[in-house]
Amino acid sequence: MQNERRSRFAAAEALPRNRFAMVLIQNLVSKQQSELFSNKIVNFKSLNIYRMTSTSHTPLAIELSSRSIDRRQPIASRRGQVVRAGSGVKNIVTIGMDELSELDPFLLFAEFGGAGPEDYIGGFPDHPHRGFETVTYVVEGRLKHADSHGNEGRLGPGAVQWMTAARGLIHAEMPDQASGPLRAFQLWINLPARNKMDVPRYQDIPAERVPSLERDGVNVKVLAGAAFGLRSPIDAGPTDPVYLDLKLAPDSTIAVPLPRGHQAFAYVYEGCACFGKQEARAETITLFSDGDHLEVSARESTRLLLLAARPIGEPIARQGPFVMNTLQEIRQAFADYQAGRFSS
Repeated sequence: MQNERRSRFAAAEALPRNRFAMVLIQNLVSKQQSELFSNKIVNFKSLNIYRMTSTSHTPLAIELSSRSIDRRQPIASRRGQVVRAGSGVKNIVTIGMDELSELDPFLLFAEFGGAGPEDYIGGFPDHPHRGFETVTYVVEGRLKHADSHGNEGRLGPGAVQWMTAARGLIHAEMPDQASGPLRAFQLWINLPARNKMDVPRYQDIPAERVPSLERDGVNVKVLAGAAFGLRSPIDAGPTDPVYLDLKLAPDSTIAVPLPRGHQAFAYVYEGCACFGKQEARAETITLFSDGDHLEVSARESTRLLLLAARPIGEPIARQGPFVMNTLQEIRQAFADYQAGRFSS
């Protein structure tokens, strides 16, 4: 079985560059099925999720004040955009589009799946990555993973998959079901230049290993990092990320500690959260100023994800599934992929 997987991934690497580009377009962004809330067709070239145009730029970062401000304040909020990515999978993208191409060190954040197989059954077939980490969190339904280094796993509700692509691998993420709802989240986190060519790693954490607590009507799951005296078993890498899933009962409030200096955002996926006087409803991302904690309340049953990580502050060169620091490194990534160096 493992030899069959390696042969499949090696065959993908053998594609010439123009064919590789076609496969990326077909497998990662289905132009005919892409849509915004306005229901207009989106040109795949404008989608920074799997951008094919080479770019080299300084990443966007919110200026984090050095003043002693304890509570983080909401400073920007926007709804996600609906696109079809992979093989027609429905995505609600909040980081990774032109409006917010990245938020250092976050490169992509998207909710994916849907009520039925028409929104997810094509999955994300074989595709390469280099230079960053990908994180998948499943809330409902089941996914399966396989990669060119022989790793494979199955993720059910509450499970977390943390894949450090680093110097490069090829992987596939597909539904492990033929019907029923699927709801999951995809996160890309950049790596510093010193770690981009590290050996790839794969961590698969089932729901029962994710630490959680109940406090004042709030359930907190610590998917990565540490909070409230709990620490995730995931070794989350050089940006020291914190990734929390919060479920608030009606009329509940919680103050969540976050490391000062980390970039932070929240994504509401059910109900309506309040950050001070600002409300954020489902499918909305909210960005925050600096501070050592964030206060969130809810008047109705609400679920949201809260993420924070240390900014890297290095130039970004990005093309398709490769994220490096220079365009020369991007060209080298394509050359290494074609030479078969991603399969082991």
